[in-house]
Amino acid sequence: MRYFIVLLSLMAFSCQSAEDHGHSHDQGGGHSHAMDGKPVVDYTVWTGQTELFVEFPALVVGEISRFATHLTVLTGHQPVKEGSVTGSLIKDYKGIRHTVDTPTLPGIFTPSLQPQKEGVYQLVFDLKTPAYTDRIVLKDIHVFATREEAEKALGSEEKNSNAITFLKEQAWKMEFQTAPVVRKAIYQTIPTLGIWKAAPSDFQTLVAPAHGRVRFKAGMLTAGSPVKKGQVLMTISSTGLTNNNLDAEIQKAKADFEQAKSEYERKRELYQSKIVPKAKFELTEQKYLVAKANYETLNRGFSAGGKQVTAPMDGYIQSIQAINGSFAAQGDALVTVTRDKSRLLEVQVSPRYSSELQNIQNLWYQPKTGTWSSLSEKGGKVLSVDKEVAPDQPLISLFAEVNEVVQMPEGSFTEVQLAVGQPIESPVVPVSSLMEDYGNYSVIVQLAGESFEKRNVIVGKRNGNEAAIVKGLNSGEIVVTKGVYQVKMASMSGQAPAHGHAH
Repeated sequence: MRYFIVLLSLMAFSCQSAEDHGHSHDQGGGHSHAMDGKPVVDYTVWTGQTELFVEFPALVVGEISRFATHLTVLTGHQPVKEGSVTGSLIKDYKGIRHTVDTPTLPGIFTPSLQPQKEGVYQLVFDLKTPAYTDRIVLKDIHVFATREEAEKALGSEEKNSNAITFLKEQAWKMEFQTAPVVRKAIYQTIPTLGIWKAAPSDFQTLVAPAHGRVRFKAGMLTAGSPVKKGQVLMTISSTGLTNNNLDAEIQKAKADFEQAKSEYERKRELYQSKIVPKAKFELTEQKYLVAKANYETLNRGFSAGGKQVTAPMDGYIQSIQAINGSFAAQGDALVTVTRDKSRLLEVQVSPRYSSELQNIQNLWYQPKTGTWSSLSEKGGKVLSVDKEVAPDQPLISLFAEVNEVVQMPEGSFTEVQLAVGQPIESPVVPVSSLMEDYGNYSVIVQLAGESFEKRNVIVGKRNGNEAAIVKGLNSGEIVVTKGVYQVKMASMSGQAPAHGHAH
């Protein structure tokens, strides 16, 4: 009967107007306080998929508390726009729950609960969206017997004077992202440059199969044009030539083949009748097979327009050596086709690092401007390291096979970091989280859902797009990686928005 009364209370509460379930804002866009005088508590929890930031009035026996539940999808840092949230208050495997089937506003759900007994509970939020589900558990949630007890227990909490307020609604409207500080291996690196080259196995130069005039099949065949395996790129036509005329050679080969075939079939019948000796039949058979192979080779890829030149693989045109309409002799280079499955990276290093190059652990490069990739993580490998230098080339060359699509033209340069020696364990953050000011670095640390702090750090070694933090951060803390300067500007505006949610 008691739980039936609680259910009726929740149903009555859920029928209130939509305005009561939203956020009231002050003139500056902040969240106003409207908590009936009760202290407000908030929690922030990160799972592998979701960030939960929830604010609610202190839980008091017999009083309804509404939970302003902010849910953010960590990948892309976008609000949860569809789905349902069930809030449950549980103790000794018993409790109450309330399900909200849609968000009040994008990313904000407002389940409500009315506890009936004081004590220490678990507060559980079950999220179900079209894309995924998640469960977030808050432990040691106190339900107080009276408001006075709640105020006595929670009213003296001190606020961080250095905290920067940056609302979820602000973060959701811009490019924003956070990441945890992780502890991982960091290597000593050698910074240098590399040159992109086509991998030998990934390009092929096609040559003229016969003498003749070159005719491009596609009207706009240019370097960089995509091609498919088997696609006709050009034809070689010998029409009108008095010498090395392919049409005439094919006709002659066809006549020789047909004559040899007829002779072979006739001799085979005589041999089977034991009229022709075996040696003579084998000689006839040999001539027939040679004539057949010659005709088929000449006729393969031949059409009314001439001998066809086709793409041997999916990829694109690297370079074109032939000129449309010009004459090409048999064996002349026509076109080079390549693909993007892998690239060859030539890295040049000063000879003073020759001993370190014997213990290469990894290599970082930029497949496109501003983006770092790891050779080992992408399945690439170091192919070779030169053992000597030449007078005209006083640098050591290192060659690596890169196993991913590189969006840089061949012959262009890329920044490279060579990892050598033994690694050390260190807290690591993305380089994008660092702010530099005259050689000094800082990051924005997320203290809670809408509370941030600018913190000075000492940066150590960098491995690709990650930097070691020597001092200032601990593993598990959350830093802003996109939107860093927007949060910093919020701290400098001099107008921190009022904070809180109407319940």
